[in-house]
This record gives sequence, structure tokens and C-alpha cells, in this order.
Amino acid sequence: MQQPVVYVGEWLVTPSINQISRKGRQLTLEPRLIDLLVFFAHHPGQVLTRDELIDNVWTRSVVTGHVVTQSISELRKSLKDGDANAPEYIVTVPKRGYKLTVAVAWSSEEAEEAGAIMPPVPEVALEAAPETPAELPPEKGSLRRRLNAFIVWGLFLLALGSCVALVALATIDAHPPVTKTRLLLNPRDIDIHLVDSSGCTNRSTQHAYAVGLGNLITTTLNTFSTFMVHDKTNYNINEPSSSGKTLTIEFVNQRHYRAQQCFMSIKLVDNADDSTMLDKRYFVTSDNQLSIQNDLMTSLSEALTQPWPDRLQTMLAQYMPAQSTSLVTFYQAHQLLMKGDVDSLGKASELLNEVLKQSPEFIYARAEKALIDVLRHSQQPLNEKQLAMLNDEITQVSDAPGMKEMAILYQIETVDLLGKGNVDEAYKTINKSINLEMSWIGYVLLGKVYEMKGLNRLAADAYITAFNLRPGDNTLYWIENSVFQTSVTRVVPYLDNFLSKE
Repeated sequence: MQQPVVYVGEWLVTPSINQISRKGRQLTLEPRLIDLLVFFAHHPGQVLTRDELIDNVWTRSVVTGHVVTQSISELRKSLKDGDANAPEYIVTVPKRGYKLTVAVAWSSEEAEEAGAIMPPVPEVALEAAPETPAELPPEKGSLRRRLNAFIVWGLFLLALGSCVALVALATIDAHPPVTKTRLLLNPRDIDIHLVDSSGCTNRSTQHAYAVGLGNLITTTLNTFSTFMVHDKTNYNINEPSSSGKTLTIEFVNQRHYRAQQCFMSIKLVDNADDSTMLDKRYFVTSDNQLSIQNDLMTSLSEALTQPWPDRLQTMLAQYMPAQSTSLVTFYQAHQLLMKGDVDSLGKASELLNEVLKQSPEFIYARAEKALIDVLRHSQQPLNEKQLAMLNDEITQVSDAPGMKEMAILYQIETVDLLGKGNVDEAYKTINKSINLEMSWIGYVLLGKVYEMKGLNRLAADAYITAFNLRPGDNTLYWIENSVFQTSVTRVVPYLDNFLSKE
């Protein structure tokens, strides 16, 4: 018994070999796309919901609506086959589903081979064929063929000579025109750079502290001011920037009272005229990092003429444990959180356990530990005991004073809701986070929510925003791997092209 074949519009669909063909062109599709097209062919003109497609095409498989949307998109692309004027085979019926709009005709492979059916194509009026001239005598026909061959070869050689001449001219020109990149500086944009220095001891601790300060300054200014700050402490690509100001953090060795000591240098420069707006040096010790952080935030407020609102003072209070040593360890854990992989998240959770033993009142550290643990659970499921502890952590953070006004609470809840498949609630929750704080983590999670909703264009916008706020390998890893894996090539092709040019 031969399997049935079907004409869908101009395409002959042969399910037995996963192939569609028309006018001598043959395309081989994935089996799932063939199954999807055949199911549509069984219901021409009917509106089919996502659930119906999942139940009948993805049998015994657990998939989301996003998978259906992506498969429909790929099938449409194959049926159009690069022809912009081709009819829309499958249309979207808003809030209902999808419908096959072209004519369908069924047969069997055996009948098709015998020419039993023809594809349903529109009738067109045929023009009268021109009269065929009388056959030329053999001598004249041979002469005409030789003349045509001569003309073709002549045109080919002329084109080849033109190409050679153009290449030669391009090679001979020793002074090609120089293209200059023009950038108009934006005075409200600030880049933060970290200059790596190997001359100081305790480099890893100092590096984590500097990265933490850079993240705090970025989030603070982006949330509570009209400045747009780009945290480039994880981005070492030397490229032109339109930012009107640059804040540089660097650890330098300097002689101080007859001894070499390591200082943290903070310098803010106006790129329009190279003037220095802020230049401070701090001698960092194990017990003065809290006071340095407070002084730096006050100095930035004055240099940028940017007074801090009361809500910022409340937020900063959450970042201030009773002991400076707790802040140092917290920033080490925060740097591991930024890396995002399972091993780094595990180490970060252990470090924050130490912080909470030393400073149990440090509620923001407790919240960050809950965020880390819920991310670990999304990548590597916890056992029942660990999961119960995680739920207790989330409850403690949610009930803590002032946390309802902190974005991190809603980031924790978003990851938890996405893990449970509650996409609509996750969408509401992550928007609460972004309303409270403009951070790269918030926009990565917004992108994940949009992906789960099947809105890849909006997901791409969110991911690009996150990378713009904090460019570098850490953010890229979060986009690709946090909560669930994302194909940057497919979902964010602009970012993929941008990174390929580095």
C-alpha cells in the first residue's frame, strides 16, 4: 500500500521521504515540519489552535507554545522558498490559532507516478505561440551556430578583461581613501572601565571589590538619574564609544611614607574636553571599604550635580553590613553570580553563607543567596531537602523589612515562576523589578520571559539592552544559559553579528 501524497498549493508533499517539490525543485524538511504540514492538509481552511497542533503533531512530547510558533515560522519560510511574491500558505488568526489557506488535493504515490492528478494551479490565458520559421538549410544553421558561439565568447572575454582591469586598478592605487568614524558624544552617557593591574597584592579581592563598585554605580545612576551608564568592567574590547564621560577604576602602586602601597584610583573624565571631573585615591584596608563606598557615592553625586533621592539612601543601607569584611566577601560572591555557571553559583552560595554567619542583619546578602540558589535549581535541580531550604530562604527574604521595594525580590520570584511554567505571572513580576531598578540582570530575565511567550523580537530587544548596560562574556553567558538555554544566533542575530566582528 503506497503512502498518500498531497498537493498543497503548488507543492507536492511526499511524507514517506520528508520532501516537498514543485517545478523541478525539491526540498527535504525535518520530519516534524512534514507532520505539521500534513496535519494542516487534513484540515484545509480550518483554524487550528496551538493545543490541537501540540496534541496531534507533538504526541507524547512536552513542548511549549514557543516551539509551535518557531515550527510554523520555519514551515512558512520553506513554503515561500525565497519568493517574496508567493502566497501566504499558513496565516495567523489572532487569539485563535493558524489556518491553511491554499487548495489541497490528495492522492497516493502510485497514482502520482501514473500522473493521475495535477496540482491545483490557477488558470491563466496562454499567449499564442509564435509561428516557427521554416527549418534552415544545414549550411546556414551551422553558420548561425558558429556566429552565436563567437558572440558569446567575445562577450565573456570582454567581461573577464573588465574584471582584471578593475582588480589591477585597485592594486595599483597605493593611497586608498581613509574612512573616518565620526561619533557625536552623548554627555549623559558614562562608560565605566576597570584597568587591570598586577602590581598589587590581594589582586582577586581588589578586583571583586572594584567590579562590585562598578555594578553599584551603574545600577544607581541608571535607576535614580538621567545618566545612562555602561558597566564595561568585563569588556576589554578597544572600540570607539559615543559616551561623553568615562569613569576609570584602577589599582596602582605608589610610594607612601617611604613604602610602596596599593591605592585604588577613581577618575571621572569629560571626553568632550578631556577635563577631569573627579580624581580620588583610596588606600584600601580590610576595615575601611564601607567608608570608601559611602565617600565615593557622595563624591559622584557632587561631581555629576546629581542629588540622591531618599529611596536610594534606603537601597544603599541594604548594601551596608555592619562589618567591612562582610562587604568584601559579598562582592566576591557577587562576581561569581555574574559569571552564572553552576560551579560559580555553588561557590557564591557558600561565600554568602559565611557572610550571613558573620553579619546576619545583612538582608541584601540573604536575598542574593536566594537568587543564586533559585538559579542553581533552574540549571541543576535541587533535592527535596535543598528545595525546602530554598523555599524557606525565599519566604524569609519576602518577609524582611523593606524588601518589597527591592528589585532583587522580584528577580528571585521571576526565576521561580519561570521554573514552574507560570509565564504570565513571571511577566508581571519582572516588570515590577525593572520599575524599581534598571539592571542588566532584570533585562536578561525579561528576555527569558518574552522567549517563553514566543515573542522573540521583544526578547532580542531585552537581551541587547542587557548587553548594552553590561557588555562582556558574563552577560552573554547569562543570555545563553540562565534559566534555560537560548540560541543567540536564532533569537538575537544582531548581537551574534556584533560579537563576530570583535
